[in-house]
Amino acid sequence: MNFVYAAGISAIMGCGIYLLLSRHTMRILLGVMLLSAGVNLVIFLAGRIGPNPPPIIEAGSYTLSPEAANPLPQALVLTAIVIGFSLVAFASALALQTFRTSGTLDQRELADAEALGSPYESKTEGSR
Repeated sequence: MNFVYAAGISAIMGCGIYLLLSRHTMRILLGVMLLSAGVNLVIFLAGRIGPNPPPIIEAGSYTLSPEAANPLPQALVLTAIVIGFSLVAFASALALQTFRTSGTLDQRELADAEALGSPYESKTEGSR
């Protein structure tokens, strides 16, 4: 069963990487979303998916039972979901402002800063 999960996660992450290598800003954003979902699934899968008893320490004991569910991957996934959502919200707002300013989201056409050159290179050699 873990092979099925691994194949599904690999497909999701492969699609995310394919979209991330695109030249369009919205495809890049969708690729980041798919990659973060794939990483969340990997972390969740590391926490042993299955019918495990809840992580409660019983009276008279000082540790969890070995078959108890691990709460750490679930907490990490919840935190990663919140961070991923905030990243996507910020990147969407940035893409919207970029579109309003330049009229395009194609990365090949967004090269105005590169056309200006480096601020550290002198324009004339004799100015130093």
